[in-house]
Amino acid sequence: MRYADYKGKNVLVLGLAKSGVSAALLLEKLGARVLVNDVKPLSESEEAEKLLERKIRVIGGTHPVSLFDEEDFDLVVKNPGIPYRNPMVRRAQELGIPVITEVELAYQISEGEFIGITGTNGKTTTTTLIYEMLKEGGLSPLIAGNIGLVACEVAQEARRDQPIVTELSSFQLAGIDRFRPKIAVITNIYDAHADFHETRENYVSAKKNITKNQLESDFLIVNDSVPECREIAESSRANVIPFSAEKFLEEGASVKDGFICFRGERVAAVKDVALPGRHNLENVLAGVAACKLLNVPNESIAKVLKTFRGVKHRLQFVKNVNGRLFYNDSKATNILATKTALSSFDRPVILLAGGLDRGYDLSPLIPSLKNVKALISFGQTKHQLREIGEKAGIEKLAVVDNVEEAVKKAYDFSESGDVILLSPACASWDQYKSFEERGDIFIEAVHRLE
Repeated sequence: MRYADYKGKNVLVLGLAKSGVSAALLLEKLGARVLVNDVKPLSESEEAEKLLERKIRVIGGTHPVSLFDEEDFDLVVKNPGIPYRNPMVRRAQELGIPVITEVELAYQISEGEFIGITGTNGKTTTTTLIYEMLKEGGLSPLIAGNIGLVACEVAQEARRDQPIVTELSSFQLAGIDRFRPKIAVITNIYDAHADFHETRENYVSAKKNITKNQLESDFLIVNDSVPECREIAESSRANVIPFSAEKFLEEGASVKDGFICFRGERVAAVKDVALPGRHNLENVLAGVAACKLLNVPNESIAKVLKTFRGVKHRLQFVKNVNGRLFYNDSKATNILATKTALSSFDRPVILLAGGLDRGYDLSPLIPSLKNVKALISFGQTKHQLREIGEKAGIEKLAVVDNVEEAVKKAYDFSESGDVILLSPACASWDQYKSFEERGDIFIEAVHRLE
C-alpha cells in the first residue's frame, strides 16, 4: 500500500454503507482521527457497531451541521449517494474543507494503476469484460468501484503490476481531486441522475472528471458517436482512442467486414460475440481498445467474447422455459436502457416494466414497442405504462402488483419462441431495496415456473 499522509488529520466520513465503513477503517489505519456521521440511528446499523468496536466515533440519527463548530475538520469523505445540496456538504464547502469520495482515497494509496470506466449505460458490462479479458491474457487484474467492491479496500491489496479495473459513477467522480487513471473509458453520455446533479451540465462535468488529471502518457477511450464524448476528448491531455459501431476508425476500435478491429488490425469476428445487441457491441469495442493498449493477445480477447454472456441484471439470460427465453434487465432504470434492451431482439417480446414514479414522461418508449406483443406493468408507474401500451397498439396488456405476478402473467400470454424481458424503465425503490433485489425476485419466479 502506498503511503498517504493522513496521520493526525481530523476527517469526517459522511454516510456509512460499504464505502463509508471502508473509508473509515482505512483512514484509521493511516493514523487519522475519524468521526463517522450517518442519518440512520445507530441502533439500526450493523456497520456502526463494527466501527464502534474499533473505537471509531459514530454519530447517527441526524446530520448535525453544528459538528463543524465543534470539530476542526481537515477533510470530508462523502458517500457518493449523498447530494452536494446536503447541509453538511454545503457547510464543509463554505468553510473551504475538501470534500472527496472514497475512490480518491483508493487512488492515493494504490500501488497499481487504474483503468477507470464511466458512462450512462454499459459501465458494468464494459468493466467486467475488460477484467475478464485481462485475466485471460495473463495479467493479474483486480476489479472494484461501483460494481460492488469498494475501491479503497481493493487498492490496499494491489501490487504494482496489478491494474485495478474500476467502474466509476458520476457520483464518485464528482468527488475526486488527484485521481488519475492510466486508461479512462467513457462508454456514452445521455440524460440521467437529474435529481442528484440538478443540471445536465453538472452531470457531464462529473463524467469529465475521469480525465481531468490525465497526462499525455495516459489514454482516454471515448464513444465517437456521442457528441459530449467527443467534446470531452477535445479538452483532454490524454492520448484519445475513439470507438464506434457505426463507422470504421483507422486509429481506434471499430468494425470492418464483420470483424472487430483495433487500429486496423482484425481482433475477433463480430458473429462470435456472445453478448446480444448493438449497445453491447459498443461495450465490446471499448473493452477491446483498453485491452489492446495493455497488449492482451487477440486469442485471449476472442475467447472471452465467445463465452461472456453478460453481467447479472444487465440483459442477463436467465432460462429457456418451454421455448420462452427469459432475460433479466432489472438494471434498466431509465427509458434509454429499456429502449436499448428492446432493440437487442428481433423476435416477439413480452415486456415487464414499471417502478418508482419520478414524474418522468414515459411516452418516449412508444417507438421502441414495435416488437412487443404484450406489456405487463407493475409499481407506481403501472397505469402510465398501460396507457402507453394502449397508444402503441399492444393488444395484450395487464396491470399487476409486483414482479412475481408479472412473471406468471407473462408466461400465460406467451408461446414458444417469445422473449420475456424484465426491463423496467424505472428505479426499484417504490417496492424493492435495489434493482438487484428486483432482479433476483424475477429470477426466482422464473425458476419456479417449472
